[in-house]
Amino acid sequence: MKLRADQTGERGLPMPLWLQGALESAQVAIISALIVAAPIVAVWATAGFQNTAADALARLAGQAWLLIHGVPLLLDTAAAGTPAPGAAALPESGALSLIPLGLSLIPFLLAWRAGRRLARASYTDQLWQALLGSWLMYAGFGLATGFICRTGDVGISLWSAALTPLVPFGLGMVIGARREAGSWSRLIGVDAVAWLSRTSQHSRWAGSYLGSAIKAGFVALMASLAMSAGLLAATLFIHWNLIAAVYEGLDAGAAGGAALTIAQLGFLPNLAVFALAWTSGSGFALGVGSQAGALGTAVGPLPSIPVFAALPAGALEYGAAALVVPVLAGSLAGWWFLREGENHFDEWLSIKVRARWFTATVSTLVLGVMAGAVAGVLAAGLAWLARGSAGVGRLTDIGPDPLRTALFVAAEVGIGVVIGYAAGPWLEREQNRHEAELEPAAR
Repeated sequence: MKLRADQTGERGLPMPLWLQGALESAQVAIISALIVAAPIVAVWATAGFQNTAADALARLAGQAWLLIHGVPLLLDTAAAGTPAPGAAALPESGALSLIPLGLSLIPFLLAWRAGRRLARASYTDQLWQALLGSWLMYAGFGLATGFICRTGDVGISLWSAALTPLVPFGLGMVIGARREAGSWSRLIGVDAVAWLSRTSQHSRWAGSYLGSAIKAGFVALMASLAMSAGLLAATLFIHWNLIAAVYEGLDAGAAGGAALTIAQLGFLPNLAVFALAWTSGSGFALGVGSQAGALGTAVGPLPSIPVFAALPAGALEYGAAALVVPVLAGSLAGWWFLREGENHFDEWLSIKVRARWFTATVSTLVLGVMAGAVAGVLAAGLAWLARGSAGVGRLTDIGPDPLRTALFVAAEVGIGVVIGYAAGPWLEREQNRHEAELEPAAR
């Protein structure tokens, strides 16, 4: 990483790295704010808001900017009306903490680009200056936004407004800088290869085994998430007529319908995680006391959001068949681990114990437990990110429970890994036989 000509001042002198980082973060903040404000302005232009004052519009855009960064908004719902006689009283305030993960990609990707630019402008031992300057500027932007956008109906913690946006922004910056540097050693000045060469061979074997087991758990989770997202897409396509009917009933107009669609697209990553919890059988909540999953759905009245029309209702006759998705994903991960060829625990166990039936069984079960645990922990993290509160009435509990999702995914993936690793040698023989049959034809 070295200084480029376009990172110099007017007299040809290098721009201080902390100032370069501050300018890059200011660009990210302003561009992301403009993108978030665009659909709000479109709705305002078509008289879609009761309060058409410019300051109210600016505060709403700032609150939306904070929300996509993960900052919870404390809503005062006392004006929502009094409950019917005999009905449970609704809370007067609640936190809006349901993050549209799709829209959170906006500051993340902008920060990723800024991180690459800062890495090109920095030497290995100086990048921290640029990162520190950028983080301080972004925290200041979040603090100012939180201070200005607080109202009597929407409360914002200034600490949260300053620090929480640094999570997606900082991750984007670091990942972008790593992408530009090409390796962590060039980025932070630590030669990992030299450090590993000083360890013993047994330590390297243990490290490669653990690393491959962690990768197998990651492969299982990503495969399960991809297949769950495919089922979600199929469900949306099958129930498109119901979704369109909700759009027609809302009669929100062109700008309102477009804004509603953008908001739903922003929650697509959340819905993909919901689908993962649905297929695993752990299910997810759409309100306090509700549960939607492959084994059955029991939810109360839902707001008129078009995507909710595609939710399968009641007891599903073949819903339990969806539980095969994490198992199949685990099988793919087990086969991948076999092809990786890093099962050094099985090799070590075979040296210690001569009974092959015992060592093969134990090593395969240990692999299933480890990969399943990794997939479960990652699934819990995704569930924690995707869940949240809409801050109104029953909708203070939306999304999958992290612990329940982790247990279901870990168990099903672990079973799949055992099956995939055990069946791997047969799959390899079948693949080799197929390639041998095709080779004469190719000649």
